[in-house]
Amino acid sequence: MSKSILSPSVTNVESLGDDSAVITIEPLANGYGQTLGNSLRRVLLSSINGSAITAFKINGVSHEFTTIPGVKEDVVEIMMNLKEVTFKSHSEEPVEITVTKKGGLLTAGDFNTNSEVKVVKPDQLIATIDDPSAEVTITIVVETGHGYQTIEKSSANRLHSDYIALDAVFSPVTRVRYSVGDARVGDSVDLDKLTLTIDTDGSITPVDAFEEAAAILVDQYRVLAGKAYKMVGNDSAATPAPSAASLLDMPIEELGLSARTSNALISNDICTVNDLVSLSDEEMNDLKGFGNKAKEEVKARVAELEF
Repeated sequence: MSKSILSPSVTNVESLGDDSAVITIEPLANGYGQTLGNSLRRVLLSSINGSAITAFKINGVSHEFTTIPGVKEDVVEIMMNLKEVTFKSHSEEPVEITVTKKGGLLTAGDFNTNSEVKVVKPDQLIATIDDPSAEVTITIVVETGHGYQTIEKSSANRLHSDYIALDAVFSPVTRVRYSVGDARVGDSVDLDKLTLTIDTDGSITPVDAFEEAAAILVDQYRVLAGKAYKMVGNDSAATPAPSAASLLDMPIEELGLSARTSNALISNDICTVNDLVSLSDEEMNDLKGFGNKAKEEVKARVAELEF
């Protein structure tokens, strides 16, 4: 029965801009369009890692229900503006960033970011400093996570007790729509075609988000499948195992790692399996934007390759 189920593929990716794309998947067995479409949509919206501000401090301000001399917006308005700032963080640990501005418009691009954190949309307004002599200093805490974090949890996890906590939406995927149409392969006309439209906040591409969501689902189901995982629709017995040399030359993108881990490796000039297995534990710890979770994922995957 399992061998009669078709294996789908991505047949088309249509870019609608930097932050939006339409991905077409076919052919799918009858009914699988809804099954995969709903699963992918839920994972895309809830489980893709992203970054957000979880706490902030403004010099001379002890709580959010106040104003700042020389600043047009009150602290609540500034807080709402901070929640609109989009970051891309390569760190699994909280990162503190500070900005000091004297007069004029204070925007997200004014933050003193480092190699671990990047502001995706630098034009986002934070505050309007009407008084040319007024100086404002804001320190924010950027964290990585997925889904939604309540203000209570942000408050409990604050690095400093005098910081004002924020609730945070980590998900970099802002909207997902899908539709199921008809597909045909030979004489089979009762097949499905799944079309996904994915919008992101710019910190991740729609294709990377899609691949990460698919990888999450595979990891979840692989555990449940047990021994059957290697048997379903697989003719591996007839396919010769790749040689050690060919595995060493394999690009990192083909290793089956999460998009976040793959991107972190590539940004550190680790482009092949050979580059990866040549790293010592100490060298791996020194990689930028490469935390313990990524390290564990890599070690597990390398162990599967039996190097």
